[in-house]
Amino acid sequence: MSIAVDVLKAERENLKELLRTIEAEQRKVEAELKAVRQRELRTKREIEALSTLIELAESASKEGGEKSEASEGS
Repeated sequence: MSIAVDVLKAERENLKELLRTIEAEQRKVEAELKAVRQRELRTKREIEALSTLIELAESASKEGGEKSEASEGS
């Protein structure tokens, strides 16, 4: 019992169409992943910037406190 060549060709065409669909979906998912990665990097940069501002503010208030104590002791 052999499978007709026409049936094999039809199945091959179906699989090719399925592959095109999968590749299109893959490109869409890759684009979404790229956007998520960009949001991740932006958020990390914002966290770093805020951490720097916090450090500067804490440093300034600490120095201001030390100057205050020094002037009170005079």
